[in-house]
Amino acid sequence: MSQDVKTPDHREAPGHSDGRGRKRVRTRTRGQRIRRVVLLTLAALILAAGGAGWWAYSHLNGNIDSVDLDQAIGDNRPKKVVAGAQNVLVLGSDSRAGANADLDHGDVSGARSDTAMLVHIPEGRSKATAVSIPRDTLISRPECKDADGKTVKPANRVMFNSVYSLAGPACVVKTVEQMSGIRVDHFVEVDFAGFKGLVDALGGVTVTLDKPMSGAKGGLKLDAGTHRLDGADSLKFVRTRYGYGDGSDLGRIGLQQQFMMAMLSEIKKQDALGNPARLYKLADAGTKSLTTDSDLASLTALSDFAQSMKGVDPDTMETIMLPVAYDKVDPNRVVVAEPQAGQLWEALRTDQKIPAEAKKSPAKG
Repeated sequence: MSQDVKTPDHREAPGHSDGRGRKRVRTRTRGQRIRRVVLLTLAALILAAGGAGWWAYSHLNGNIDSVDLDQAIGDNRPKKVVAGAQNVLVLGSDSRAGANADLDHGDVSGARSDTAMLVHIPEGRSKATAVSIPRDTLISRPECKDADGKTVKPANRVMFNSVYSLAGPACVVKTVEQMSGIRVDHFVEVDFAGFKGLVDALGGVTVTLDKPMSGAKGGLKLDAGTHRLDGADSLKFVRTRYGYGDGSDLGRIGLQQQFMMAMLSEIKKQDALGNPARLYKLADAGTKSLTTDSDLASLTALSDFAQSMKGVDPDTMETIMLPVAYDKVDPNRVVVAEPQAGQLWEALRTDQKIPAEAKKSPAKG
């Protein structure tokens, strides 16, 4: 009597009859099992990567605070003259709140705009000009709304850096627009902790001094020469006043501009915008202490804006201090110098070359 002997090489798929009414059960070959495991593993990795990507995007987006400038300022704003140009107000806040308290132990309440630069990017976006506004400049503050919507009355002969503490960043934007007649397209504010985090995410920034920094009044002490600064020392560097030059706020502006150029050069050197891992570190560090206008208040918007600025070379970027003169009533304060300041603002507003005369400040620092 013959027997039907089945071998592993001839097993058939489930549901197929062997001709005698019995079902044959299929078992997968070794190759089929391996392919299935690989496909399941790939599917799991794709889902995990997608989830991590969404978490990272949501995390960074959630870091960013924003202010709606149009709502906060209203319709009384300068007209845009050159459509393709961009004007960005960059503020460095000296808030001692939260993580910032460990970075500066000065007995100062509230927050002020420790650094203010209006960065003009001409049409074509291949170069830029940064105009620093001295914090001790006496200006006329316009009527503003504070963060709670309360009206802050206008005032004359108030220090520029007091505007932020009294009425917030939108009022600083409105004040700069009133001073210059230039429409501010965007504003970006970074505080102590954000600044330190950005520098540390880059692995430090290299600066060169042509003379020693003495470290007076708790400042940074450095010999003349080249130094690689971490985040904490970089913060001391840009805030040094009494230990370098003539000890004035005007002298400090030179250090701030020098450091900004060095930092931009470091970002370009490391191709940080083209390296996803490093870009995430920078974004995470920067957005933790970042406030922008509402049009820039997303990772996508910030990324698009940064990519549009890639043509700007730090080596060709021009840094200027707003021309000021010592105040005749209080020599510890400065006032906007005319006609130099007017010529400077007009050139930026119309996207023209800045006259040499408009770069000369009677108060040197």
